[in-house]
Amino acid sequence: MIVRKEREIGGRMLTLETGRLARQANGSVLVRYADTMILAVATCSKEPRDDIDFFPLSVEYQERTYAAGKIPGGFFKREGRPGQKEILSARLIDRPIRPLFPRGYKNDTQIVIFVLSTDKENDADVLGGIGASLALSISDIPFEGPIAWVRVGRLGGEFVINPTFSQLEESDINLVLSGSYDSIMMVEGESAEINESEMLEALKFGHEYIRQIIEIQNEFIAEMPVQKLELVLPEFPEELQEKVQSFVTPRIQEAIKIQEKKARRDAITQIKNELAEHLGEEEYEAYKPRIKELFEEIEKREVRSMIVNENVRLDGRGMDDVREITCEVSFLPRAHGSALFTRGQTQSLGTTTLGTKVDEQMIDALEGESTKSYMLHYNFPGFSVGEVKPFRGTSRREIGHGDLAERALMPVLPAEDNFPYTIRIVSDILESNGSSSMATVCSGSLSLMDAGVPTKCHVAGIAMGMIKEDSEVRVLTDILGDEDHLGDMDFKVAGTREGITAFQMDIKVSGLSFEVMAEALEKAHRARLKILDIMDKTIDRPRAEISRYAPRILSTMVPVDKIGLVIGPGGKTIRSIIEQTGAKIDIDDTGLVIIASSDVGAAEKAKEMVESMVREPEVGKIYDGVVKKVMDFGAFVEFMPGKEGLVHISELAEHRVNKVSDKVGVGDKIKVVLKRVDREGRYNLSHKEYLMRQKEQ
Repeated sequence: MIVRKEREIGGRMLTLETGRLARQANGSVLVRYADTMILAVATCSKEPRDDIDFFPLSVEYQERTYAAGKIPGGFFKREGRPGQKEILSARLIDRPIRPLFPRGYKNDTQIVIFVLSTDKENDADVLGGIGASLALSISDIPFEGPIAWVRVGRLGGEFVINPTFSQLEESDINLVLSGSYDSIMMVEGESAEINESEMLEALKFGHEYIRQIIEIQNEFIAEMPVQKLELVLPEFPEELQEKVQSFVTPRIQEAIKIQEKKARRDAITQIKNELAEHLGEEEYEAYKPRIKELFEEIEKREVRSMIVNENVRLDGRGMDDVREITCEVSFLPRAHGSALFTRGQTQSLGTTTLGTKVDEQMIDALEGESTKSYMLHYNFPGFSVGEVKPFRGTSRREIGHGDLAERALMPVLPAEDNFPYTIRIVSDILESNGSSSMATVCSGSLSLMDAGVPTKCHVAGIAMGMIKEDSEVRVLTDILGDEDHLGDMDFKVAGTREGITAFQMDIKVSGLSFEVMAEALEKAHRARLKILDIMDKTIDRPRAEISRYAPRILSTMVPVDKIGLVIGPGGKTIRSIIEQTGAKIDIDDTGLVIIASSDVGAAEKAKEMVESMVREPEVGKIYDGVVKKVMDFGAFVEFMPGKEGLVHISELAEHRVNKVSDKVGVGDKIKVVLKRVDREGRYNLSHKEYLMRQKEQ
């Protein structure tokens, strides 16, 4: 049975359809918005996995290059490993739907989104989320949906729903949010230093459209009733549950009062070992997965109870306290800029490296090719949390955290016209106990200033948490790793003193009210200002000069019709300048010339040589010339790059010269004055005029 629904959203038609494609999957939906189209498919295994203690969900977002009428590059000419855009889009979909599966559901579950068509104006990522929600809702997979995704922009002070790529270039907000009919569940985006009230207004605006999209999904669900898979939890004797509860609870209550992370985790591990001995090997092994789950439930319950009822956090801080912060800059002697930012037990080593145009990253996306001159890379090795973890490439989490920090710093960077460097920031997380991505923002901002990048000001980030027990809500500032794991919200906010530049929120409960979000934003604002004060005390403005180890980059413009003159036949002229100066030179189609060298003198010499080639000769000006050819009637002298003039035999000296070769030879250097330019554009030069001027001085 084919079911199809349509509704206009933001001036474009949103179409949802099922029953025509991928019919052997548990659920499949075709989503079209204007001429952008995705297929979302949900499947699950028939039986649960009893050998695991986590929910085996995977979300795959794949762009088909035929969607844009392109053939993949490379040798194999087919799509390969997912790119950064695909990974970030998959995370946008994964994070909101993951908490909506029932506890104890352990069937392998996979969501696959194929981008089948792109109009190069409407992003497919929010469509993938909508399709995933509906595919799950009309399948037999247990899912507490539906939910929906939208993007919000702002042009000329007016909010825009699902702005196009071209609109986003002018927008001061790029916000993706997901939510249920009643509340917000996920937020991610960037902005040009907007304030907290503007952020809330953007969320409220987007949520109205989320409701409209959920209404369409509910129409589908009403027409396609389905019997959900029965969730069968393994048997767990009541007397055993009581035995675990009575043994573990008082010990957990004592362990969670230990404020140091490692000592606390060691104490909890010891309780687990003692529990195994207390129950006996046979009973413990028979119910090991369920006992482990129950242990974690007790730990979670007691931590949350301590925070809500006693207003005491795991490390003893108050609800609004920020951990101790230290900052160091110029930590590495040879890096162009470096900073070590430590907040409690979270530590980021940030480095900034400056490169030239040849170091730009090439981006081959469905929307077309482009270059990227600013990038931030985040690394999270296992030792940062005291674990052994193999190095097997960059994880999705590392890509996501790096992208968030990259967007947070972007609004304070100088325009490329004023600072024509390629900028790469690397954050190596050396310790982690909560919000390493926000520590990355801080270390990145410090390292930029240490490198002499003329940033507008510092950017700082903070992570907020929440514990919700019935009607009691506690908003936590600067959350620990365990508070994130055992809590209900992870809300990261980065910004300057003027406003917010980037944000990311995930919640694990059914939704978040705007009142609680307003409280979290306000507390995040106060914490951010405290962190900025500490960063300003370390370094409050960019260094006056970039590192002596960084390349010096100079720029100049040449007329478009003179580009060929600068390059020369087969690149001969520009290669000659490079060989003489040792500088790197790049010239684009607009006539912008970028000159780079670690030796500022060499860069300035190359710039002067380029500018002199396109500079118009001035009558009466003295030039340094080189004799290129000797004739009976005079000598041809190159007085500017690519420009030659004639010094007539009568203009070689103040006295009579009988033979030109008696006075000059090929390769000789000679001072000349440009006397005039004749009707044919020929240059008449004089050495005699130069000699006469010297006598007059």
